[in-house]
Amino acid sequence: MYGGFLFLAIIIGGVWYVNLPKFGHLPDEISQAKIIKSPHQTDGKFHNLHPTEKMTGQGGFFATMWDFYFGPHPDTKPNKDIPAIKTDLKKLPIDEDLLVWFGHSSYYFQLNGKRFLVDPVFSNNASPLPHNVVPFGGTSIYSADDMPEIDYLIITHDHYDHLDYETILTLKPKVKHVITGLGVGSHFRYWGYDSNIIQEMDWNESIDIDGGKLYALPARHFAGRLFENRTLWTSYLLESNGYKLFIGGDSGYDDHFKMIGDKFGNIDFALLEAGQYDKNWRYIHEMPEEFIQSATDIKAKRIIPVHNSKFSICNHPWYDPLDKISELAANTNLNIITPKIGEIVELKNNDQQFAPWWKEVK
Repeated sequence: MYGGFLFLAIIIGGVWYVNLPKFGHLPDEISQAKIIKSPHQTDGKFHNLHPTEKMTGQGGFFATMWDFYFGPHPDTKPNKDIPAIKTDLKKLPIDEDLLVWFGHSSYYFQLNGKRFLVDPVFSNNASPLPHNVVPFGGTSIYSADDMPEIDYLIITHDHYDHLDYETILTLKPKVKHVITGLGVGSHFRYWGYDSNIIQEMDWNESIDIDGGKLYALPARHFAGRLFENRTLWTSYLLESNGYKLFIGGDSGYDDHFKMIGDKFGNIDFALLEAGQYDKNWRYIHEMPEEFIQSATDIKAKRIIPVHNSKFSICNHPWYDPLDKISELAANTNLNIITPKIGEIVELKNNDQQFAPWWKEVK
């Protein structure tokens, strides 16, 4: 009898929990009106350009998960604080073209007089479960309150380490426009954002942005906060007064990188995923050698490896992405830079150099 009551309580508690606002909202009527026209979905579920297995490890899903949670995985978190710089973003002259990385995949940049913020996560938890995916020591020095007024808030997809409920709520009075993939706008409307400032985009669509264009482009990944692939994951290419900046989002390697490089050519600056990879899910998060190939494919003049150095959602050593990519890049002509969290990157200064800061923390 008591077992039955306990089971019922667990069920009720689970239903209550997954209905908390942080889980967002399934695509609403506004989103659905665009989703049904997309060639990249079937029956409301999006798919990659090519068939993509999430789990590729030997032994299948359960063996992969057993190794993930119980296998020997040293150095997934640093023993010392990550070095970081607290830049006063509100005092940066708007006529300076620059970028500031906040760790993982969150960053702010200014280009041609406009302020952009990408995938901000400042709540100290990149997971729907409390205290589950917490930042490394020293990395949590920025908050949503530190952000200036934002002309364009860009979201690559709605996973919790890219779309953070608490951060988005705090930012609401500061954001003039929101740009997302199809379906993701439903979360914003559910959280109280004005529908008129939200632009949901399908792959290969573009919108005008104050003297330039923003293109939504493919990535090889997946999305969803509770139900998988009901929303679209994207990369973006911003072209502003002749300057081209590529926002890679999360992506496994595929030929879309070469397609983007061939179409746009001579990309000035790129932010590419480098971290949270594993051979058991290499199709949805690219491995270090694939990072080098994707950077080559898109023909970028300058590249930052992101998706690292703040959260551990994988089992490689925390320093592994920057170590391996630096070693591999030494045999190429790629201009890969590794700023500290908070360090100012001058977007139009290709000679600016940054020290291998992570080697001091290992």
